[in-house]
Amino acid sequence: MIRALGVLLLLVGCASDETISGFAGVGSEWRYEGSETAQVTLAFPGPGQVAGQGPCNRYFATQSAPYPWFELGPIASTKMACPNLSEEATYLAKLAAMTLAEVSGDVLILSNDAGEKMIFARMPDSESDG
Repeated sequence: MIRALGVLLLLVGCASDETISGFAGVGSEWRYEGSETAQVTLAFPGPGQVAGQGPCNRYFATQSAPYPWFELGPIASTKMACPNLSEEATYLAKLAAMTLAEVSGDVLILSNDAGEKMIFARMPDSESDG
């Protein structure tokens, strides 16, 4: 009985990442197709981790909802000033409002019940485990 419990705990500890990072690929980086002024990215540096480059600043958050659900923990960012701060605020607010994710090849679509969508393209040199 104790041996079976130990094996079960080992299997649970080795479970794959069920968040978006597990499906998009840990180490992958995606370019936001909706920015006209800057290269804005979304990346998955580790299981349940989200990071990226906004129009001005780097940002990061956690994501623990199982795929296809998408729910970010509080988004933190660096605080550098630049002419695109209003675009950055809009991007981060929209990203925080997304609730669903779909990964289809080199395209990542985030969406919500209000009909809003954010489309990302996998960056060419982006690694992927998923």
